Amino acid sequence: MDKPARPHILRGMSIDSDILITGGGLNGPVLALALARAGFSSTVIDALPDAAHGDAGFDGRAYSLALASVRLLRAVGVWDRVGTDSQPMLEIKVSDGHPGTGAAPFFMHFDHAEIEEGPMGHMLEDRHLRRALQAAMADSPAITHLAGETVTAQEITPTTASVTLASGRVLHGQVLAGCDGRSSGTARRAGIARRGWGYGQTALVCAIAHERPHDGVAHQFFMPAGPLAILPLPGNRSSIVWSERDALAREIAALPEGEYLAALRPRFGDFLGDIRLEGARFSYPLGLSICDRFVAPRLALVGDAAHGLHPIAGQGLNAGLRDIGALAQVLTDARQRGEDIGAIDVLERYQEWRRFDTQSLALATDLSNRLFSNDNPLLRLGRDLGMGAINALPGLRRSFIREAAGLTGDLPELMR
Repeated sequence: MDKPARPHILRGMSIDSDILITGGGLNGPVLALALARAGFSSTVIDALPDAAHGDAGFDGRAYSLALASVRLLRAVGVWDRVGTDSQPMLEIKVSDGHPGTGAAPFFMHFDHAEIEEGPMGHMLEDRHLRRALQAAMADSPAITHLAGETVTAQEITPTTASVTLASGRVLHGQVLAGCDGRSSGTARRAGIARRGWGYGQTALVCAIAHERPHDGVAHQFFMPAGPLAILPLPGNRSSIVWSERDALAREIAALPEGEYLAALRPRFGDFLGDIRLEGARFSYPLGLSICDRFVAPRLALVGDAAHGLHPIAGQGLNAGLRDIGALAQVLTDARQRGEDIGAIDVLERYQEWRRFDTQSLALATDLSNRLFSNDNPLLRLGRDLGMGAINALPGLRRSFIREAAGLTGDLPELMR
């Protein structure tokens, strides 16, 4: 249920909330909760109706949350609502090969026992996370959630950021945060360009049930057309992110369930026994895109609105959560110093913090996808030897494990 915003006066203008947030999917609500924890009020403008977030049915979608992301969700009061529904990732196995032939003899094996902090991350189904975020927002008096609303216009003045909703209502805040995805209207209306390219690949996403337990092991199997990720869910179930060339992916996506499974089985293998589909199937084109700027006066872009990455390392949502931790900390520090939180020099601190990390991650995922999504025998030999070398060196292997857990780099306080 919507709660009335707590308006106050700023230089003669009535402010509905400190922060106006466009986008009510995942990043928008988490940002609102992080800001509420720091004492900011926010309004989340959500195009979807409340009912769309509350469906308890399993729809096949799930997220790989690094340990650092779990820490942030715990800090903002969400993890306690979903932790028992998650599956710890205890090991990660990365291998190379062809459909139907099994893995190459060289591979990487990461075990959480090599670090002190615990599991490298957790798998969490979309249905659990969305419902928890909606409930946490409803419990926070600092958050106003406007469901079923869209932004049609935005205006930035020296003192305020304002949006006009499709209903005709106008809202005013000190900062406008765009959490509205790769096709961000917030970025477009601000004149912020987006650059990138497609990979000619489509991700086929679903969940499967299998006979044998996965033992908390995540698998990344590189094949010529693209990677196949097999990610453990609670029980004898796994989430599948399966990349194929666009044309073949369209054909597979259109197949009935039995034929879809027949296409998946030679790629998946039989190490978990017989498999069957659970829930809905999804597909989406894969590409890389990054905005020229993450900020403008009184405006900041977060998550996919700022950067869209290949899912090869499962870092899309994790990168967005790092954005949230950084932006919340920058705004909190600025307010404590008595600064205008919407001033461009304040918001540029957020951009400087996140841009290098994001570009590095984008480059790593791009190069990894290009290196592994082919069948060149020389490249295949080189990458297999490289994986074998990493696996044989404990210090290097441990650094990769910490990277997978999100424990490297300049972490925001909410992730420490």
